[in-house]
Amino acid sequence: MESLILDRRRYYFGFDYTSDLVVSPLIDDPRAMAAFASEYMRQRTGRHDAAYWEGLVTLAVEGTALAGDDAERIVASEDLRGGLPDAASHLLYLLGAATGWDDWFEEAPEVRRAYQRLGFDEEDPEFVDHCLEAVREHGTQARPDEWTVVRFHLTAAVRHLPGNWDLLFTPLAEGMTNHR
Repeated sequence: MESLILDRRRYYFGFDYTSDLVVSPLIDDPRAMAAFASEYMRQRTGRHDAAYWEGLVTLAVEGTALAGDDAERIVASEDLRGGLPDAASHLLYLLGAATGWDDWFEEAPEVRRAYQRLGFDEEDPEFVDHCLEAVREHGTQARPDEWTVVRFHLTAAVRHLPGNWDLLFTPLAEGMTNHR
Protein backbone atom coordinates (compact mmCIF):
# COMPACT_ATOMS: atom_id res chain seq x y z
CA MET A 1 0.00 0.00 0.00
CA GLU A 2 1.28 3.45 -0.90
CA SER A 3 0.07 7.02 -0.81
CA LEU A 4 0.86 10.41 -2.27
CA ILE A 5 -0.47 13.92 -1.92
CA LEU A 6 -1.76 15.63 -5.04
CA ASP A 7 -2.84 19.25 -4.70
CA ARG A 8 -3.03 18.89 -0.90
CA ARG A 9 -5.23 15.81 -1.06
CA ARG A 10 -3.95 12.38 -0.03
CA TYR A 11 -4.55 9.48 -2.40
CA TYR A 12 -3.89 5.81 -1.65
CA PHE A 13 -3.06 3.10 -4.12
CA GLY A 14 -2.20 -0.55 -4.19
CA PHE A 15 1.23 -1.52 -5.39
CA ASP A 16 2.73 -4.89 -6.27
CA TYR A 17 6.34 -4.56 -5.14
CA THR A 18 7.35 -7.83 -6.78
CA SER A 19 6.22 -6.72 -10.24
CA ASP A 20 6.76 -2.96 -9.78
CA LEU A 21 3.18 -2.31 -10.86
CA VAL A 22 0.36 -0.11 -9.64
CA VAL A 23 -2.65 -2.37 -8.95
CA SER A 24 -5.44 0.03 -8.04
CA PRO A 25 -6.91 3.38 -8.90
CA LEU A 26 -6.04 6.42 -6.82
CA ILE A 27 -8.49 6.47 -3.89
CA ASP A 28 -8.75 9.48 -1.59
CA ASP A 29 -10.72 7.90 1.25
CA PRO A 30 -8.83 5.59 3.66
CA ARG A 31 -11.85 3.37 4.38
CA ALA A 32 -12.75 3.14 0.70
CA MET A 33 -9.14 2.13 -0.03
CA ALA A 34 -9.27 -0.58 2.64
CA ALA A 35 -12.60 -1.84 1.28
CA PHE A 36 -11.24 -1.85 -2.28
CA ALA A 37 -8.12 -3.73 -1.17
CA SER A 38 -10.12 -6.33 0.78
CA GLU A 39 -12.23 -6.99 -2.32
CA TYR A 40 -9.64 -6.84 -5.11
CA MET A 41 -6.11 -7.12 -3.71
CA ARG A 42 -4.27 -10.10 -2.25
CA GLN A 43 -1.14 -10.47 -0.18
CA ARG A 44 1.14 -13.47 -0.46
CA THR A 45 -0.72 -14.79 2.56
CA GLY A 46 -4.02 -14.55 0.68
CA ARG A 47 -7.15 -12.53 1.14
CA HIS A 48 -7.55 -10.17 4.11
CA ASP A 49 -10.46 -8.21 5.54
CA ALA A 50 -10.85 -4.43 5.50
CA ALA A 51 -9.50 -4.09 9.06
CA TYR A 52 -6.20 -5.63 7.97
CA TRP A 53 -5.99 -3.24 5.02
CA GLU A 54 -6.86 -0.24 7.21
CA GLY A 55 -3.62 -0.88 9.06
CA LEU A 56 -1.67 -0.83 5.80
CA VAL A 57 -3.46 2.34 4.71
CA THR A 58 -2.32 3.98 7.95
CA LEU A 59 1.25 2.85 7.32
CA ALA A 60 1.07 4.31 3.80
CA VAL A 61 0.62 7.75 5.34
CA GLU A 62 3.64 7.34 7.61
CA GLY A 63 6.10 6.21 4.97
CA THR A 64 6.79 4.64 1.64
CA ALA A 65 8.75 1.75 0.25
CA LEU A 66 8.91 3.45 -3.16
CA ALA A 67 10.01 7.05 -2.73
CA GLY A 68 13.41 7.82 -1.35
CA ASP A 69 12.11 10.97 0.29
CA ASP A 70 8.63 11.77 1.61
CA ALA A 71 8.82 15.13 -0.20
CA GLU A 72 8.71 13.19 -3.48
CA ARG A 73 5.20 12.05 -2.58
CA ILE A 74 3.86 15.62 -2.59
CA VAL A 75 2.83 16.86 -6.01
CA ALA A 76 1.19 20.06 -7.24
CA SER A 77 -0.55 20.00 -10.62
CA GLU A 78 0.68 23.50 -11.34
CA ASP A 79 4.30 22.40 -10.91
CA LEU A 80 3.73 19.54 -13.36
CA ARG A 81 2.35 21.95 -15.93
CA GLY A 82 5.28 24.29 -15.50
CA GLY A 83 8.33 22.11 -15.97
CA LEU A 84 9.89 18.88 -16.95
CA PRO A 85 10.06 16.18 -14.29
CA ASP A 86 13.43 15.29 -12.87
CA ALA A 87 15.12 12.28 -14.41
CA ALA A 88 14.88 9.17 -12.23
CA SER A 89 12.16 10.83 -10.13
CA HIS A 90 9.48 9.08 -8.11
CA LEU A 91 6.93 10.64 -10.45
CA LEU A 92 8.45 9.02 -13.54
CA TYR A 93 8.73 5.74 -11.69
CA LEU A 94 5.01 5.84 -10.87
CA LEU A 95 4.18 6.68 -14.48
CA GLY A 96 6.02 3.55 -15.59
CA ALA A 97 4.47 1.43 -12.85
CA ALA A 98 0.96 2.64 -13.66
CA THR A 99 1.34 1.89 -17.38
CA GLY A 100 3.09 -1.44 -17.03
CA TRP A 101 6.43 -0.07 -18.24
CA ASP A 102 5.24 -0.17 -21.84
CA ASP A 103 6.93 1.59 -24.73
CA TRP A 104 4.64 2.88 -27.44
CA PHE A 105 7.09 3.23 -30.30
CA GLU A 106 4.79 1.37 -32.68
CA GLU A 107 2.47 4.39 -32.46
CA ALA A 108 5.11 6.76 -33.80
CA PRO A 109 7.87 5.46 -36.08
CA GLU A 110 9.65 8.84 -35.99
CA VAL A 111 10.15 8.38 -32.25
CA ARG A 112 11.60 4.90 -32.75
CA ARG A 113 14.01 6.37 -35.32
CA ALA A 114 15.08 9.11 -32.88
CA TYR A 115 15.58 6.46 -30.22
CA GLN A 116 17.70 4.40 -32.59
CA ARG A 117 19.76 7.44 -33.72
CA LEU A 118 20.57 8.05 -30.08
CA GLY A 119 21.96 4.53 -29.87
CA PHE A 120 19.83 3.29 -27.01
CA ASP A 121 19.71 -0.41 -26.31
CA GLU A 122 16.20 -1.81 -26.65
CA GLU A 123 16.52 -3.19 -23.12
CA ASP A 124 17.61 0.11 -21.47
CA PRO A 125 14.87 0.95 -18.96
CA GLU A 126 16.38 4.36 -18.26
CA PHE A 127 16.37 5.81 -21.79
CA VAL A 128 13.80 8.46 -20.86
CA ASP A 129 15.95 9.53 -17.91
CA HIS A 130 18.97 9.95 -20.22
CA CYS A 131 16.91 11.99 -22.67
CA LEU A 132 15.39 14.14 -19.90
CA GLU A 133 18.81 14.95 -18.49
CA ALA A 134 20.03 16.04 -21.93
CA VAL A 135 16.97 18.22 -22.58
CA ARG A 136 17.10 19.79 -19.12
CA GLU A 137 20.80 20.56 -19.51
CA HIS A 138 20.93 21.68 -23.16
CA GLY A 139 17.33 22.57 -24.08
CA THR A 140 14.86 21.16 -26.55
CA GLN A 141 16.35 22.93 -29.58
CA ALA A 142 19.86 21.63 -28.96
CA ARG A 143 18.67 18.06 -28.34
CA PRO A 144 15.81 17.43 -30.80
CA ASP A 145 16.03 13.62 -30.80
CA GLU A 146 16.03 13.50 -27.02
CA TRP A 147 13.12 15.93 -26.91
CA THR A 148 11.19 13.83 -29.45
CA VAL A 149 11.61 10.77 -27.25
CA VAL A 150 10.74 12.56 -23.98
CA ARG A 151 7.71 14.40 -25.34
CA PHE A 152 6.28 11.31 -27.00
CA HIS A 153 6.99 8.94 -24.12
CA LEU A 154 5.38 11.16 -21.49
CA THR A 155 2.32 12.09 -23.53
CA ALA A 156 1.80 8.52 -24.81
CA ALA A 157 2.08 7.14 -21.29
CA VAL A 158 -0.65 9.51 -20.13
CA ARG A 159 -2.94 8.30 -22.93
CA HIS A 160 -2.48 4.72 -21.69
CA LEU A 161 -3.02 5.26 -17.96
CA PRO A 162 -5.49 2.95 -16.23
CA GLY A 163 -8.38 4.15 -14.12
CA ASN A 164 -8.11 7.62 -12.69
CA TRP A 165 -4.32 7.91 -12.76
CA ASP A 166 -4.80 10.75 -15.23
CA LEU A 167 -5.55 12.91 -12.15
CA LEU A 168 -1.84 12.85 -11.43
CA PHE A 169 -0.35 12.74 -14.89
CA THR A 170 -2.54 14.82 -17.23
CA PRO A 171 -0.95 18.05 -15.95
CA LEU A 172 2.45 16.58 -16.86
CA ALA A 173 1.31 15.97 -20.45
CA GLU A 174 -0.16 19.46 -20.58
CA GLY A 175 3.21 20.84 -19.48
CA MET A 176 4.91 19.24 -22.48
CA THR A 177 3.32 21.86 -24.70
CA ASN A 178 5.04 24.62 -22.70
CA HIS A 179 8.51 23.57 -23.79
CA ARG A 180 10.19 24.53 -27.03
